[in-house]
Amino acid sequence: MTAVQQPNIQAPVPGWPLPTPTQRPPIIEIQGVTRVYDTGRLQVKALAGVDIRVDEGEFVAIVGPSGSGKSTLMNLIGCLDRPSGGTYRLAGTDVGSLDDDGLAELRSQRIGFVFQSYNLLPRTNAIDNVAAPLMYQGVSAGERRKRAIEALQRLGLGERLDHEPTELSGGQQQRVAVARAIVTNPALILADEPTGNLDTRSGTEVMALLHELHRSGRTIVLITHEAEVAAAADRQIHIRDGLVAA
Repeated sequence: MTAVQQPNIQAPVPGWPLPTPTQRPPIIEIQGVTRVYDTGRLQVKALAGVDIRVDEGEFVAIVGPSGSGKSTLMNLIGCLDRPSGGTYRLAGTDVGSLDDDGLAELRSQRIGFVFQSYNLLPRTNAIDNVAAPLMYQGVSAGERRKRAIEALQRLGLGERLDHEPTELSGGQQQRVAVARAIVTNPALILADEPTGNLDTRSGTEVMALLHELHRSGRTIVLITHEAEVAAAADRQIHIRDGLVAA
């Protein structure tokens, strides 16, 4: 029986410099941020004035129950939305000042996403799924393939390069998603309920991968409603009723 290839997280592909122990500027600065949704008949305040700072190299969990505002906060941190008020700076860039194209460019350059539902392209092999974000950065086809294979091999998927999502287990699909998140060498990994669809063993493996990425110098922000998952982070930020509760 062929031995299972183990993940081998190494320093990311050269691109973004890693912070030194004495150089830890904030990557996320959120001050007085509000987010109000106008339904036409009423206004719903999802965030009511949030202040958060995350320094480069931290591993932070944002924790809260359904309806607490953590999903809205995730969308703002991930540059999928803009605040209604207050300021959000990602690596020094004022997100609220950007248009849609500017948001898309900032996302592609600075953030790697890991989603609960994997969000892999169907009928597309692991290499092409991982290489997809590089297309938006104008990376050549040959270089995209090379970097995708390197990322998959680091995560122990060297024997699954040509497999499509339906040919992979849930844990393997999430590892492909993690490989896709790191292939652009982003400053920030944003993981939204990354273990939510996984069994205990696969969930433990994914959390171990996030810790390896953190030790290699990445900033990790984990969104979860599970106390046990949040406990794996170095720091927790609890959200309730659109405010930082603790």
